[in-house]
Parts: sequence; structure tokens; C-alpha cells
Amino acid sequence: MDIRKTFKRWSAYQQTVRELNALGNRELSDLGIARSDIQRIARDHASAL
Repeated sequence: MDIRKTFKRWSAYQQTVRELNALGNRELSDLGIARSDIQRIARDHASAL
């Protein structure tokens, strides 16, 4: 895997985690996301790139 793609995925993972962690529990609940799911969702998002 090339370093640019690795960095892009890492960056996407970090941004997704940061944005989801910024939401309150009510907002996450409205989206159907448990706080414990944030890292998995971020990994899934980053791996789709």
C-alpha cells in the first residue's frame, strides 16, 4: 500500500472519530450510533477509501 493512501485513510479515520466524538449522546442516538461504535464506524469509513 502506498504511503499517500495510508495517510489518507488514517486522516479520514481521525477526522471521523473527532467529528463523531464532538456530537452529544442525544445526537448520536438520533443517528442510531452508540458512542462505543465510533471507532468501528471510523475504521469502516476509512477502509472504504
